[in-house]
Amino acid sequence: MPSQATNFLLWWGLRLSLVAGCLAVVLRSFQQQQQQPLFQEASPKTNTTRTFCYQGIRPSSHSRTIPDACLTVDLATGLFTSDVVPRPEVHGEVEVRKGYALPGLWDGHGHLLQYGEFLHSVDLFGAASAAEVRERLAKYLDGKPPGVGGKGEWIRGVGWDQMVMGGMPNAAMLEEDDRLHGKFIMLDRVDVHCTWVSQVVLDLLPSPLPDGIPGGEIVRDPGPGVFCDNAMDLVMPLWPKPTPAKKRQFITSATKALHAVGLVGVHDAGVLPDDLRLYHAMALEPSSPFTLRVYAMLECPVRNSFCPDLIPDLPPNPHLTLRAVKLFADGALGSWGSALLAPYSDRPTTSGSLLLNASHLTHLVHSWSSPPTSFQVAIHAIGDRANRLALDAILSALASLCPSLPARECQALHRFRIEHAQIIHPADQRRMRDVGVIPSIQPTHATSDMAYAERRLGRERTRTEAYRMRSFGGGLVLGSDFPVEPRTY
Repeated sequence: MPSQATNFLLWWGLRLSLVAGCLAVVLRSFQQQQQQPLFQEASPKTNTTRTFCYQGIRPSSHSRTIPDACLTVDLATGLFTSDVVPRPEVHGEVEVRKGYALPGLWDGHGHLLQYGEFLHSVDLFGAASAAEVRERLAKYLDGKPPGVGGKGEWIRGVGWDQMVMGGMPNAAMLEEDDRLHGKFIMLDRVDVHCTWVSQVVLDLLPSPLPDGIPGGEIVRDPGPGVFCDNAMDLVMPLWPKPTPAKKRQFITSATKALHAVGLVGVHDAGVLPDDLRLYHAMALEPSSPFTLRVYAMLECPVRNSFCPDLIPDLPPNPHLTLRAVKLFADGALGSWGSALLAPYSDRPTTSGSLLLNASHLTHLVHSWSSPPTSFQVAIHAIGDRANRLALDAILSALASLCPSLPARECQALHRFRIEHAQIIHPADQRRMRDVGVIPSIQPTHATSDMAYAERRLGRERTRTEAYRMRSFGGGLVLGSDFPVEPRTY
């Protein structure tokens, strides 16, 4: 019989599914209108504008509904002008149908470049066994040039989950298929907080492997091959990074896929300085494929550091805004990496991993939020211990930034946010709500984690701390965390 905590997750899952369904209906309606616009006219000379005419538009400058109105978009800038009465000399014969004109949607937390890379790698979501992973990898290799899988071009994949596969994988499992033997393979877990590598990648690492990694884990049972959180730093420097040309391809593919579901903007949660420069260069190019509006959070090349000298000097651009930084307090729940106040119910020997200590986190929050940098600070925090330390660091910074103001008024000026905010002690829920710290939440995590959340946290902790969306009041930032979750919500 389902427990109260499981029923709680199911309650949220059903309601979030209803919200997702409503969004799907709206998006489908929007897409149908794009496929069959009420009226569309392109300038025959320059093809630089496109006009859409609708019935029942209420422009913001008018108090009454206009029976027939047209909106003209400049294809180069994306800016609209309105013609409140269709003019035959401009629009010709106008066919007007009833419908809805909706603004494009923003995703409050995603990863643009990583999503594009995922679209060009091996999709491992839902793989039920190591054998299925091997088959998907072999199918991906079929027809690829001989160099794919070599030392200079590793095979990349995303989406495996030991909870679906029946246990943690290891490097030896990839060797069981002759088609994969000797290939350089690196496969990210569904939450991208662990990576699974092949034997030839393991052979590049020092032997023996370190006994312990602060803030990380080298998984040894049922054998080596999986590295989590800070332990991933042993592997990542060995991986041949994509070239700028490849990254352009990734960005273009991701942009098209996001537009296809009605997304026009994204809060890009962690972008390296060189990638920000690439974003900016692409946005300035004529007929650029970089047509999203991106609110970017800087991530230092050395994670969880203060790197003001590396902030790119980017001239103003309508497609790219940089005034935030991304910090990381802990790992993920599914890989036992989120930092908890008490041990995991299904692994009592661990309480998860803090990726940095409390004093260093507080120092970074102060440094990034204070002049002359004055960046908005966004902290990845999933477990209740990580969320407590993130909140402590934010409150300390608020006291320093605005000594004469109440914390809530100071927060309104600096807009600190916590990314994910999944498991929060009731006392910290109250502190967070009272101060107005912004929870940046991905609702699909509640349903994605539903199969094992109570196993990880126990009944009471799940009931009182997990996925407390309603406890925060207003002011939520909602997103999908693509490619960790589908960009369709």
